[in-house]
Amino acid sequence: MKAKRIFTFFFSFLFMMTFAQKEQDSLKVKWKYEPNFLAGFDVLNAGVGAFSDRKLFQGFVSSHIKGNWYAIADAGFEKNIYQKNGYDASVSGPFLKLGTLYMLAHDQENPMNGFFVGGKVAGSFYNQEYKAVPIRGYGGSDASQAFPASNQSSYWMEANIGGRVQLFDSPFYIEATVQPKYLLFSTKQDEIKPMIVPGFGKSSAKFNMGFSWNIAYSF
Repeated sequence: MKAKRIFTFFFSFLFMMTFAQKEQDSLKVKWKYEPNFLAGFDVLNAGVGAFSDRKLFQGFVSSHIKGNWYAIADAGFEKNIYQKNGYDASVSGPFLKLGTLYMLAHDQENPMNGFFVGGKVAGSFYNQEYKAVPIRGYGGSDASQAFPASNQSSYWMEANIGGRVQLFDSPFYIEATVQPKYLLFSTKQDEIKPMIVPGFGKSSAKFNMGFSWNIAYSF
């Protein structure tokens, strides 16, 4: 009888240990980390800024949501000047973009490789200064007027069309995008339409086109 109890206890203990180990292994599989974030920096516009008046620095972070959908957030800073048609303006300030991307076609072995489309809403909060704004002078002559620096904001929507490829077997990626943009709204200083909007570019027209060439890291 005593031996029977010992064997019953032993096998019960062994069963409990086996069940606990399976639960632990299940949790390990469940909480196994998979790379889900991609952070990148636009090296194209940063490099071009060394040879032009436009100084643009921007980066992004994206994360997989579900299926072929990804969430993405861009942030950056731009400093630029506008000297054309009698205008002499300068702007500087940060901008932010939020949106989603959809992978149209991707590599079966690595779903982060492929072609994508998407859309974003964006806003910029910047400081602008007009050193000269063309006005009609006395007797119809051309003249200009200066305005003090002021804080303004602008908002727009943009589409994203691009592709991404992994650099060999490293966690680094190369990404290129084209960004058609449409300006929705801008605040004005003395009813003067802004000539440049950080993150949007020249805003003398509602439509604009942006480009980026990014180096990204997956983590």
